[in-house]
Amino acid sequence: MSNSPVRAQAKGAGRVSAESNSAVGEHGASKRAKATNRKSAPEPGRAADSRSPRTAEPGTPRTAEPGTPRTAEPGTPRASKPASPRASKSESPRAAEPGTSRAAKPESRLAMVRRARRINRELAEVYPYAHPELDFRNPFELLVATVLSAQTTDLRVNQTTPALFAKYPTPEDLAAAVPEEVEELIRPTGFFRAKTKSIMGLSAALRDDFGGEVPGRLEDLVKLPGVGRKTAFVVLGNAFGVPGITVDTHFMRLARRWRWTESDDPVKIEAEVATIFPKSEWTMLSHRVIFHGRRICHARKPACGACPITHLCPSYGEGETDPEKAAKLLKYEKGGFPGQRLNPPPDYPGRPAPPLGASG
Repeated sequence: MSNSPVRAQAKGAGRVSAESNSAVGEHGASKRAKATNRKSAPEPGRAADSRSPRTAEPGTPRTAEPGTPRTAEPGTPRASKPASPRASKSESPRAAEPGTSRAAKPESRLAMVRRARRINRELAEVYPYAHPELDFRNPFELLVATVLSAQTTDLRVNQTTPALFAKYPTPEDLAAAVPEEVEELIRPTGFFRAKTKSIMGLSAALRDDFGGEVPGRLEDLVKLPGVGRKTAFVVLGNAFGVPGITVDTHFMRLARRWRWTESDDPVKIEAEVATIFPKSEWTMLSHRVIFHGRRICHARKPACGACPITHLCPSYGEGETDPEKAAKLLKYEKGGFPGQRLNPPPDYPGRPAPPLGASG
């Protein structure tokens, strides 16, 4: 009787078992399993034997024999298993515990470039008046002042150069000076003997090799005594309008804090940062970064709580985060103090620096 309810029931049970990952194959029950089902199948209307899980009515929970692993019905959640000694991927050490933050995903190169350019745009809004903070009237004065600024502040250089340039206004004049007299004039800048040798040497080179004029090419400038790439780019960018990245101590510090680079080599930093920003931005980028480093993002104690770009800074928290305490760390015009230049640009919002020997 091929249409017997008993046989139909057995066939249905075989299909359920196959769908629930039992030992039955893809194409139905084996002949031995079918024979067993025929013998153990109950008559219509009678409850299925609890020891015959294959003949249970669809949707009826089955009771497994003691010690027999049961197979879950489709859609039925399985009972949780004891934790395996080997952790799964979701249980690996990288997974965060409840209430803890997951380790930050490494920033991609593209994301870093976008963040770096956004920092530059926002610094442009914070420091629309950013400028070179050395007083100068021509390329020669800027070149000498930049050499003198090594290992000292621009303020001290600006307080020293007026007397120097009043006595030696041209390369020819400085090249013919008495070294001891030059040393005495620039003594406040520190390392005055070495600096005297450099500025007199570069003045002699300008007189002898360049007709008394400062050259406007990088390869010529770096041949002058005491002139490196940093000094050359200061002169090129601010006296000749040639784009350049000035990697001074402030720029190096902030480039590393902002994860633009991991290097501590100025030449490598310059090359890496140059790949992030368009060439047209190099000079003003340098001014903005240096301005920020001098006023807010200090070396020893950054004023994190008063910083306008904390949302873009991966090093936030290295300094003072309390807004009131951080505000007391601000320098120059950001802290209400005079700037570094005795003759600042007209748009500078702060007060001019006092001359040497005058009180601030």
